[in-house]
Amino acid sequence: MTQKNLALVTGANGHLGNNLVRLLINKGIPVRASVRNISNKEPFVGLDCEVVQSDITDKQSLTRALQGVETFYAVGAAFKLWAKDPKKEIYDVNIQGTRNLVEAAAEAGVKKIVYVSSIAALNYAQLPTKESNGHNPDRRDMYYNSKNDGEKLAFELARKHKIELVAVLPSAMIGSESFGSLNVSYNVIDLILKKKIPVDTGITLNWVDVKDVAEGCFLAATKGRNGERYIFANEKCTSITDTTKIAQALLPELKIEIPKAVPKFMLYLIAWFMELGGKLNGKAPLLSVKDIAMFSGLQQDFDISKARNELGFNPKHPDVAVREAMVYLQEKEKRFAR
Repeated sequence: MTQKNLALVTGANGHLGNNLVRLLINKGIPVRASVRNISNKEPFVGLDCEVVQSDITDKQSLTRALQGVETFYAVGAAFKLWAKDPKKEIYDVNIQGTRNLVEAAAEAGVKKIVYVSSIAALNYAQLPTKESNGHNPDRRDMYYNSKNDGEKLAFELARKHKIELVAVLPSAMIGSESFGSLNVSYNVIDLILKKKIPVDTGITLNWVDVKDVAEGCFLAATKGRNGERYIFANEKCTSITDTTKIAQALLPELKIEIPKAVPKFMLYLIAWFMELGGKLNGKAPLLSVKDIAMFSGLQQDFDISKARNELGFNPKHPDVAVREAMVYLQEKEKRFAR
């Protein structure tokens, strides 16, 4: 039997997932939090929610977790831009995971899915980018491919199984508390504070506060139209250099220097050496050749009027989000050092 208003959040120990769990609890909504590894209890200390184990690659575990659920927030996914075997570790996980979660939701009688996609699934041919531009035709990155193909598959399966589905497309989420390792976006802020970005890559990021995205997910569940997609971002992107300038003004004691401008061929050379190092030590390189090819000079500016008008999505200014994220990371560093 479906429990009134019961929500399931997958990836509930992740950056967005955990903030969404907290937001829903604060709104008085009964929450079931789903994680792959149930032994890590830290993200749920003091929270009034049920914690269950499930994995997007295991359909049966999802079907069990979804029993009695009314609204399913499908947050959990492989979020990484580098892997030893990107097709197997990123693409296949996200595509099979999408198939499993929609089919499991249909079997469990779920009424609505809020499917967390990504701005990776947008076409940047016309700026500012909007939902109606369609999907990203750039096929060079397995994570991007997984978000594009995954979102299309989610809508297709939702129509087939007659289940309501709304897709939300967040940009680079930062801010608020982060359990476990920092996500890809938050890690960029951390690298700036640790003076590990010496050269200007020409890469921009569209910063958005994770709490605004969590609020947006709730708004999508309550006001979003079936079969529609909504961008959760800010209108304007910020370069790594301008983000560094915010850090300089906010934390002068760190004496952070502005990244140096270098010719593009030098960026490719640096990225090539970093990738070589990554292959040798098995760790994600700070920069890859593909990063430069795909993102250097790309303006990630968005038309968010659809999310504003239909859902009431109203994100805080990116500079404010960046400053708050930097203060949080500095305080976390100090706590860790004690």
